[in-house]
Amino acid sequence: MRAWRSAVILVLVVLAAAFAWHWLAADPGYVQLRMRDTTVETSVVVLIAALLFAWLLLTIAWRLLRWPFRAWGRSMRRRGRERLANGLTAFAEGDYAQAERELGKAAAQDAFRTPAQLVIARAAHERGADERAAQALAEVDVAGQRAADALRARFLIDHGQHAEALALLKPKAGSNELSLRGWRLLVDAALAEGDTQAALDALPVLARSQSLTPDTLAGIEMRVLGAALAAAPDTARLNALWSTATRTQRRRPELIGAFAKRAAALGETLAAMDEIESAQRREWSDLIARSYGELGDAELAARTRRAEEWLALAPNSAALLVTLGRLKTLQSQWAQAEDVLERALALEESAPAWEALGDCRRGEGDLAGAAISYANALRFARGERTSAVGAYQPRGPLDTRPIAFEERSEHGVPRLPASR
Repeated sequence: MRAWRSAVILVLVVLAAAFAWHWLAADPGYVQLRMRDTTVETSVVVLIAALLFAWLLLTIAWRLLRWPFRAWGRSMRRRGRERLANGLTAFAEGDYAQAERELGKAAAQDAFRTPAQLVIARAAHERGADERAAQALAEVDVAGQRAADALRARFLIDHGQHAEALALLKPKAGSNELSLRGWRLLVDAALAEGDTQAALDALPVLARSQSLTPDTLAGIEMRVLGAALAAAPDTARLNALWSTATRTQRRRPELIGAFAKRAAALGETLAAMDEIESAQRREWSDLIARSYGELGDAELAARTRRAEEWLALAPNSAALLVTLGRLKTLQSQWAQAEDVLERALALEESAPAWEALGDCRRGEGDLAGAAISYANALRFARGERTSAVGAYQPRGPLDTRPIAFEERSEHGVPRLPASR
């Protein structure tokens, strides 16, 4: 297309030149220039040619005069790009002092000042020079202020100063002066400070930006909505948050558990039970089953019956056994609770199971066994070896083998249970 257009233009120029030649050949024109005692007589064609030649000479002279300065400028820009590249490489390698030196030289040029100062601030922060980082951010020009604010907030969060970071970001969010990085940091600071409304307000901006992958955005939305549900001040606010959640979000086990536990804490135990039971009918989840035992001490008999019914669906679920053990502990059924919890620990050791066993032993009056169980919960959370807890009351051996039930392959074909 470009070659065809150039050919058309060339043909038009040739035609115009031909017509102009015939027109000027009939009458080339006459020009007389007189200055003092000097008189110059020529034709219009010669005058135009002379003017074009003079313009060409001036252009060549101007380019020759500018050439040393342009060469020097190109050399400076090339060195600036090399220093910027070397500084970024040194920063990626962890050589922060070298990165600061290279980037400091690159920052001498206006074109590289903003990115160089931003990375200098990060390098200074990484090596613990907070004053140097603050100085570098203060030298960032107006075009880089949003990025500088995001870095200031990040440095504050890294030092655990979430309140200061929130105080920095929240006013700028109100005036829409935050970068996308700033909005994400606002979410982190707001959740750390319990300001769930500020975190909720940031979600639409992050969604509209389309700069995050769907999984990353969904993870942020889950964190924010889960925190908002857990902090709902009353039932009306809780139901409003739950109704605004998408269908996919209302099926996430983490959010179902957060809604159910907060609803139970606000006195809506039946609503919490209904949400969990409906979710379990759709698809079994150990996480939701564990939440069923964390709804307080209301409706214990009904919840216990439901948990026992679930054992037919998931007989080897350690989370369900922990829930059943908690429910029986709350009803002072110590022996049954202990049997269930020891079976849960035999299937899958976990901190909640040890904690529930500690509650059971404390209820029985076995303070020594309770102390060991609580200590085991802490040891397991730290990845340390747990200690055995002796039986409080003599009884026969407990069958801790998993219950055998029909197993199917990923293609739905029945198969024999794996050897235990």
